[in-house]
Amino acid sequence: MRAALTLLCLLMAPMAAAENVVLGLSQKSVSITTNFDGSEILIFGAIKREEAIPSGPPLEVVMTIAGPNQPLTVRRKDRRFGIWINTDEIEVDSAPAFYAVATSAPFGDALSDTEDLRHRISIHRAIRSVGAPMDVENASEFVTAVIRIRQDDNLYQLLENTVEVTEQTLFRTSIALPANLTEGDYQTRILLTRGGDVVSDFNTVIEVKKVGLERYLFNLSRQEPLLYGLLSLAIAIFAGWGASAVFRIFQRN
Repeated sequence: MRAALTLLCLLMAPMAAAENVVLGLSQKSVSITTNFDGSEILIFGAIKREEAIPSGPPLEVVMTIAGPNQPLTVRRKDRRFGIWINTDEIEVDSAPAFYAVATSAPFGDALSDTEDLRHRISIHRAIRSVGAPMDVENASEFVTAVIRIRQDDNLYQLLENTVEVTEQTLFRTSIALPANLTEGDYQTRILLTRGGDVVSDFNTVIEVKKVGLERYLFNLSRQEPLLYGLLSLAIAIFAGWGASAVFRIFQRN
C-alpha cells in the first residue's frame, strides 16, 4: 500500500509542476508624489514547461492586483420626513482599497465558478463581509454598492480579454493604477488555467509608497497632528493674505 501511494505521488508531482510562470513587471514599486496622476503597470511573462504543451483546452491567464485590505462601514440612506438620513449599516470585514482582474478570455471561460470560490478571484468574492445584522434586509446590496462606487472611481476593474497570450507560452497586459491609490503592498497574482481549472499560480508584490513632500506631510499628520493642524492653518492664512494683497494691487492699477 505504501509503495502504491509513493508511486502515485511521483506520478502526480510532474503534472503539478508541468507549467509554471516566469514573470516580469515594468516596475516593482510606485511612488506617490504631490503631482502623482496615476501610473500603468506592464505585466509580462512566459510559461516554463518541462513537457510539451498539453492537448485539450487552450491555456488561459488570469491576473489580479489587490491593494491593502480595509474594514468598511457601509450605510444605507432613506428619505424620512423630507430629509435623507442613515437608516441601516453593516460592517464589511475586509475590502481591498484597489482591485483589478485581467483575463485572456471572458471571465467565466477563463475560470470556473468552483475555482473562483476557491481562489477568491472575482471582485465580489475578493470582498469579505460576514455577520451582517439579522434586521438588515438585502445585506448583499451593501457590498454591491461598494463595488459600484469603487468601479466608478476606477478603483475596481474587471478587464476581460485584455491579457494577450502568444503560442500558449508568452503573455502580457497592462493595468492602469488611478491617482487616488492607498499606500501599501499590492498583492499580484498570476493564475494559469485550462478548461476553467487552475493548473499553476504565482504571487508577487508591488509596493506603493508616498515619497518627498507627500511622505513628509503624511507622516506629520499621523505623528504630530497638532503641529500639522497649526501648519495647515498658517498656510491657509498666508494664502488668503497673499491673494488679498494681489487683488488690492490689481485694484490700484
